[in-house]
Amino acid sequence: MSDVFKTQMLSADPNRTQMGAPPTLDPNKTMMGTAPTINATQTIKPMQCPVCKTFNPAGVMFCIDCGLIFDRALTGDAFGAPQVLLPMLVEQSGREHPIRPGVNSIGREGDVLVVDGRVSRKHAQISNENNQIVIEDLGSTNGTKVDGTRLQASEKKPLKGGETISLGGFELKLSLPGDKGGNTTQVFTANKTAAIAAAPRKEVAPAMLVGEGKEMPLKAGVNTFGRKTGNDVVIADPYVSGKHGQIEVTDQGLFLTDLGSSNGTMLNNAKLVPNMRTALTPEDVIRLGSMEFQIRIAPPTPGV
Repeated sequence: MSDVFKTQMLSADPNRTQMGAPPTLDPNKTMMGTAPTINATQTIKPMQCPVCKTFNPAGVMFCIDCGLIFDRALTGDAFGAPQVLLPMLVEQSGREHPIRPGVNSIGREGDVLVVDGRVSRKHAQISNENNQIVIEDLGSTNGTKVDGTRLQASEKKPLKGGETISLGGFELKLSLPGDKGGNTTQVFTANKTAAIAAAPRKEVAPAMLVGEGKEMPLKAGVNTFGRKTGNDVVIADPYVSGKHGQIEVTDQGLFLTDLGSSNGTMLNNAKLVPNMRTALTPEDVIRLGSMEFQIRIAPPTPGV
């Protein structure tokens, strides 16, 4: 007879939910993870132009500086194709301006952009056609020189590479691909340290503007004069305009030009026509109101 007060062991109910051990992680089993979030920070590297070396934002189709189309630019070993190198105009700072095939305008609003007050908006143009490079002055205010020789307006000058081009005093150097046997861009050697055979000599100005108890040096090339501090020669007088005129010191002689000043420029006893280039001698007297000036040529340096 069973005891009703005795603890009874019940048999397992097959229909009852049983708690088992937690599943073990199989290291050989492929596990599904979460997809990457669009809010995660992604690192994107800028793209460097192979021609002008400018860093461009990722994803652009062409260089923001020189305009090279990236999806057509091949590296030197892509599919065995040689790298295409362009001629360059190189500033003294080392900045390079590529000369693309065809006609390239140079100036403050040109294809070759030069931001300098001495350079006209459309100063000159340089063409790269039929394996020949030719430069032409476009009637600029301060003129264009090639290795110190001034070009006449619309005069076309073929270039061979290595020439120094002066745009009213702002200098660039022409570098051709393959100069000195290599595909390297040539820059101004003044930016490199080099051993010198002799001690440097003090640079002497080729001419001086003398008057009113002062001697003001004039460099070779164009020297602007006026009341504002941006001029090569500053004459602080209310009669003088902000940019009054310019004096050119060249191998062909001295030249004076009035740049449309308010009160004019007198040469001896004649008033100059604005913007007309006039020959000048050391005996001539330049009059600006009541002030008088003359040019004094520096004597040649011994041994030069």
